[in-house]
Amino acid sequence: MGHAFVSPLNWGLGHATRDIPIIKELLSHGHEVTIATSGNALVALKKEFTDCNFILFKDYPAPYSSTRFFLPKFTVNLPLLMKALANERKRFNEKILDKNNYDIIISDNRMGVFSEDTPSYFITHQLRFSLPGYLYPFELLTLYVNSLFHTNFTGIIVPDIGPNGHSLSGKLACSKSEMTNARSYYCGILTSMEKRNIDLDLDYLLIVSGPEPQRTKLEEIILKQVQKLPGEKVVLLGSPQAERHENLDMHTVLHSYVSTEEKVELMNRAKFVISRSGYTTMMELAELDKKHGLLTPTPGQTEQEYLSRYYARKGWFYSRSQYKLKLNKDVETAMEFKGFPKMPKTGENVKGLYENVFKRHLT
Repeated sequence: MGHAFVSPLNWGLGHATRDIPIIKELLSHGHEVTIATSGNALVALKKEFTDCNFILFKDYPAPYSSTRFFLPKFTVNLPLLMKALANERKRFNEKILDKNNYDIIISDNRMGVFSEDTPSYFITHQLRFSLPGYLYPFELLTLYVNSLFHTNFTGIIVPDIGPNGHSLSGKLACSKSEMTNARSYYCGILTSMEKRNIDLDLDYLLIVSGPEPQRTKLEEIILKQVQKLPGEKVVLLGSPQAERHENLDMHTVLHSYVSTEEKVELMNRAKFVISRSGYTTMMELAELDKKHGLLTPTPGQTEQEYLSRYYARKGWFYSRSQYKLKLNKDVETAMEFKGFPKMPKTGENVKGLYENVFKRHLT
């Protein structure tokens, strides 16, 4: 019935978790699925899919800094990143493609994972990058650099509703390149979250996520303040390689990691969500029609910082720097925002993605 190769980038868990509904849809049609990734993404997906084939396939280290100065470090490391991309491409060809036959390749933000002989699809919500104003000419240049990478793929899958509606990713999903636009399929939001009809009995859900070392820094900041929030609280640390489950007090529970099923329940129960402004988490809030939340973008991640500003201008969600967080005061301000507008949900979107894009390569 067809064999699909799925390879998410391991920069945080966002790429892996948004691929979960795609993998489930492929499996529901009887297709064999091989998943190739590393680190926390590999651990999480192995827990989720016991019947899939898995390959340890390391990617390149995220060019994030322990300080707020991301751009200088990224610029310095750019030659190393380009070399890592070339090495990824070589390893993919020699260690994976040469030894296996696949009917379709699905790469979630791994630019070196494609084949000239096998239909290859690239998942991204960033057809362009967001940079500070003084680097705007360079931001425009990235549009065309991106489009050159996109030509390696049969198609580009954008998990957003398109640039003409209430786009979650704003300008990030808008390209001026005809080459990219001709390949792009806007499938709508994709998330492992499922909306359920259960009681909203959890006052606050605090999700600590993202790449290190900033994940740990946010953890330290949150744990110093969380017990001062009134009501019932759960803190998720987003670290599946650790095993930590404890009660910080009678009203505050901490988990290093929970299964997708447990996270779905917690997200549904939560009246208020505190999280990064990572795009995967934003899709989860949209899927569940959450109206109250506080965002704290990863310092130096220009995408998250842009999304936070964009949502604030739209009146959707309030955002604060992790270094300025005062949870008691900030949650009061955040209550004045209205949340995302309604939009088509993952179940409908992933079925359309399969029927309109994947099916013709797998039957």
